Amino acid sequence: MAGATKEEIELVLRSARRMKDIVNSADKKAPLLHGKSIVNMFWEPSTRTRGSFELAAKYLDASVINFTPRRQLRRQRGESFRDTLLTVTAMGADAIVMRHKQEGSASLADTYVAPIIINAGDGAHEHPTQALLDLYTIIEVKGHVDGLKTVIVGDIDHSRVARSDIYGLKKLGADVHLVGPRTLLQPELAKMGVTLHYDLDEALDGADVVNVLRIQKERQGIGFFPSEGEYRSLYGMDRKRLQAAKKDVLVIHPGPMNRGLEIEPDVCYGERSAVQEQVKNGVCIRMAVLYLTIIGGDESGITR
Repeated sequence: MAGATKEEIELVLRSARRMKDIVNSADKKAPLLHGKSIVNMFWEPSTRTRGSFELAAKYLDASVINFTPRRQLRRQRGESFRDTLLTVTAMGADAIVMRHKQEGSASLADTYVAPIIINAGDGAHEHPTQALLDLYTIIEVKGHVDGLKTVIVGDIDHSRVARSDIYGLKKLGADVHLVGPRTLLQPELAKMGVTLHYDLDEALDGADVVNVLRIQKERQGIGFFPSEGEYRSLYGMDRKRLQAAKKDVLVIHPGPMNRGLEIEPDVCYGERSAVQEQVKNGVCIRMAVLYLTIIGGDESGITR
């Protein structure tokens, strides 16, 4: 998202609206990518993102396979990151959707091989299609992004979603606020043009949108907060705490959720939540990204 222009973001969002008509239809099929081959390469575990890309490709009538490189096996065989990409390229892939634990891996892959590389998450750096689906969901509910006070709560430092969201929200004119423990929210992030808070109630005051991030236990190591109970008491999102925001506040979450830690069930399943709609919107966004990157053009070419 850092390199995307406002116009490019808006093109994806318009295209996703057309794709949602396909997803909502009875047969969920449009032969827009017929004859194209897409490979999902996930060096890190994923359920939502990989499944979303797979469904998106199938709805567009592309051939798709899921490929999970095993680090230990590749090391035993002496196969490098580049070797793996070259092998998949030789099989005739038109696009590679990849997730890797190393920041910048997608950009590096793009220098190695000819197929289109779509970043499905690179370490704690970026997750562009998650940010796009978040933007799409906000616009679907609120009608616009410009001027909305949007609060991102939680594990900011380890979150690729937070970084991509900040870039996208700022480009569309949102007023972005970050809040979390000092151990998970470094002061340097203020350089991105956002407002930092360490008090959740202060941050939520007058919020239009609240994006609750997952506590990423697998990235944190030890010692970022004393206990889950303390984190929940200071930064957990519950119905009472949400009263500080506007009455029509929108709550989103990238998933998977740690219910009872960063978010309570009465919020994530409440009337202000769009968490489930985000999942559907993720398929639509990824359909749009696949179509626009592989075929090109604009949303006018999206027909049944």
